[in-house]
Amino acid sequence: MSRNKKDQLKRKSFDAYQARAFTVRWSVRFMLLIFTVITLYPLFWNIMSSFKSTEEILTSLTALPQGFAWDNYVRAFVAANMGGYLLNSVILVTLSLALLLILTVPCAYAIARYKFFGSKAIELLFAVCLFINTVYIYIPLFSLMHRLNMTDNLVALAVVYATISVPFAAFLLAGYMRGISPSFEEAAKIDGCNNWQTLLKVVVPMAKPGIITIAMLNGIGFWNEYILALVALRSPENRTLPVGLANLFEVQRRATDFGALYAGLMIVLVPTLIVYFFGQRYLTKGIAMGGVKE
Repeated sequence: MSRNKKDQLKRKSFDAYQARAFTVRWSVRFMLLIFTVITLYPLFWNIMSSFKSTEEILTSLTALPQGFAWDNYVRAFVAANMGGYLLNSVILVTLSLALLLILTVPCAYAIARYKFFGSKAIELLFAVCLFINTVYIYIPLFSLMHRLNMTDNLVALAVVYATISVPFAAFLLAGYMRGISPSFEEAAKIDGCNNWQTLLKVVVPMAKPGIITIAMLNGIGFWNEYILALVALRSPENRTLPVGLANLFEVQRRATDFGALYAGLMIVLVPTLIVYFFGQRYLTKGIAMGGVKE
């Protein structure tokens, strides 16, 4: 076979490969586009409905709003006390995350760096706890909270939230800390740092993406948690946003004020979107590095 024919065959093979790659690439993009539209349409529909009057919603669910009915948000925020529920959720999530990080960071560092009798058993126990669905322990957990007079208390509920989230957070953060070179800690100890100073001044700044990741994942979980907040917080003034939103749904469904209902949904949804928008790069990096093993 002549050299020209060989070159022609190689060129045809390369052209066929490029055509297949082009087809696959654009097929994947088309599927991702469809998935994006399916995912974002309910959000767009909810935003659109939150600015409609009840008459507009009942007339057409898909039509654009004729104007911006800001009074929907006023009724949801003030009349339905969503503002108070929002404050309770902020307090609860802040306390839960603060306690979770205080417990998790030293625990994850000990698992990642120190080898002692029982360290592998502790890490295995944390891994086993990942497969325990917290829904299955809500009844004994509530019974324990009731005996300890921890019900109807935001601080007590924050302690419970943080405690049940420690295994997942410590396991993920320990994997991230294993990816940090021990040479930085050795240099800090040569400079005279003790274990706590090494952790706080060297490891924590370098593990910031992992810490932000566990804070975001657990914070969103705390923000949206409903079942335990429903049974543990009895007083209306202590309700969190998910519980208050469910109550608003029942009230507005009978009053047919759907505009305020959709506005309430947006009040719950917007904070999580803001947190994810500003923290997505840390979230991606933290989850990727969290799988690192020695």
